[in-house]
Amino acid sequence: MNSRERIQITLAHKEADRIPYDLAGTTVTAITRNAYLGAMQLRGLSTEIGDDEIDPIQQIVTPAEENLILLKSDTRRLGAQRITDFRNSKRVNGNLVEVTDFYGCNWKFEQGHDLYFHLVSSPIEKADSLSGNLHLLPQTDWDSYTKILRNNLNEQIGKVGDFCGIADRNTAGLTENSLRIRGYENWFMDTMIDPDGVESLFDRIVDDKLRYWDAIIDWAIETGNTDKIQVISECDDLGSQATTILDPDTLRQMVIPHFKTIFTHVKKRLPHVKTFMHSCGAIREILPDLVDAGLDILNPVQFTATGMDLKELKRDFGDVLTFWGGGVDTQSTLNNGSPQQVADEVKRIIDILAPGGGFVFAPVHNVQDDVSPENFWAMWDTLQLYGKY
Repeated sequence: MNSRERIQITLAHKEADRIPYDLAGTTVTAITRNAYLGAMQLRGLSTEIGDDEIDPIQQIVTPAEENLILLKSDTRRLGAQRITDFRNSKRVNGNLVEVTDFYGCNWKFEQGHDLYFHLVSSPIEKADSLSGNLHLLPQTDWDSYTKILRNNLNEQIGKVGDFCGIADRNTAGLTENSLRIRGYENWFMDTMIDPDGVESLFDRIVDDKLRYWDAIIDWAIETGNTDKIQVISECDDLGSQATTILDPDTLRQMVIPHFKTIFTHVKKRLPHVKTFMHSCGAIREILPDLVDAGLDILNPVQFTATGMDLKELKRDFGDVLTFWGGGVDTQSTLNNGSPQQVADEVKRIIDILAPGGGFVFAPVHNVQDDVSPENFWAMWDTLQLYGKY
């Protein structure tokens, strides 16, 4: 059974030969540079990195293809880098690196001091309101952008082969992008006093996302590679550790209908694909709404958040959602536990999520810098020993 078949069976909520494993198939199921180098060095494996950082802001990397094969990752990523060449204004001054993202937000990283890039300025933060000020956003040169994207796809497709191809997003989600563009405090105030401005910004972001997905789908049709795309991946962190980031009814009115627009559009053009959405936090209350909007796959399955009990999620949504993640907690066990504690938690979660299929193994979010090589391998070894059906 090859990886594509294994994922297909799993997405149909059936048991394959083993639980599929995703490493670096998306920018939320990956590994940071330092964690990767440490893990590979521990076992004497190549420390070569396949490409430049696919998401420099998070400092995550794509492992070399030989290591992805050794690690039995069933996935391969297709899509743009998160900071693209045509908009990247990288400037190096001593140890300081600055980049500008798709929407003109500026980020900086000080080598030897920071673990990740952090936001330093937002294009509409100083405006009095969102309404009437969307002209402050940069206008994307879609011809140039699409050319770069197609070049990326042409290079990436050769590695998909019999693996599961995931077409991954190019920017953050609707609320995430909005918070960065407007500034966090301003945007939350806007949801109360300028909902029309919030809606206009959502419309702009959705339009950009549809253009991006159309560019990928057009390329796939023209090159005869539509069958290589099994999953399309979107993202928006709609939950905190304890609650949703806005009242659930507000999310139902303002945010989720836009995701329905995106999912419906993609599925109309690629009916066979499954929709993947990353949302951290306590989102149990809005899961039925996301399913109604067309969601097929939930990530990262943050089971330590309020209301996200794995047994209850499997019971209530195991027939309609594939759980892609949740394999081990990255806030406590994977980073701070012992190798034995990591192994025990992986076994416990497999027992809950694996029966009947519908489970792709990945940790709760990316493997971070504070994960020891020993704990990475405890996770991986346990999956290999315990993840067979």
